[in-house]
Amino acid sequence: MNKNLWVIANWKSNKTIREALDWVSYVGPKIPKIDPSADGLKVVVCPAFSALSEVKKAVAVGNYPLVVGSQDLSPYNVGAYTGEEAAPLLKDLVSLSIIGHSERRENFTETDEIVAQKVKRAVENNITPLVCVQGSDTLVSDGCKLVAYEPVFAIGTGNPDTPDNAEVVARGIKSLYGEDVEVLYGGSVTSENIKSFIDMENISGSLIGRASLNAEEFVKIITSL
Repeated sequence: MNKNLWVIANWKSNKTIREALDWVSYVGPKIPKIDPSADGLKVVVCPAFSALSEVKKAVAVGNYPLVVGSQDLSPYNVGAYTGEEAAPLLKDLVSLSIIGHSERRENFTETDEIVAQKVKRAVENNITPLVCVQGSDTLVSDGCKLVAYEPVFAIGTGNPDTPDNAEVVARGIKSLYGEDVEVLYGGSVTSENIKSFIDMENISGSLIGRASLNAEEFVKIITSL
């Protein structure tokens, strides 16, 4: 491969611990044995906070080439912030965190300023921030080198953007923030259409929501690459 290829499962608010472990035990052995720290295929799973510890343990015990990430983290450090998950408390569990998802922006009124604070906290704690944008006009915070383009109309609708348009957006993001920024596509990705997106020159993988909940479908996505 001449570029990293990220395949990231975003489970959102789904799966009990038992269901999460069943998913890991099915998917883990079927991922190609590639060092996730090296260039190439990087498979990431982002479970609910409640399952992070057990998923991390299962990945380690199984020695699966699977990176564990979180779906969010706090804009604050440790302290009197009830309900928040601070980056210093997450850094032993995750290597990546999804930040600024459109659902967070809409449902929890997250602003670009809040996203920027979260990116800062992630970088300070050696967690890779994956910032979600809705187009090339969405601000990408300083320190972020991994971006997911997720048009709102495509999330969970079964109506993905076109690969050609996603490529235009990816080029726009790189022109604004540098060629070293990796851009993923997310929004109604399945095993049937993911190849058409990652074959684009400037798209380095996919952030997958609904389809990632089905272990068999997620394995099909990986094996279709």
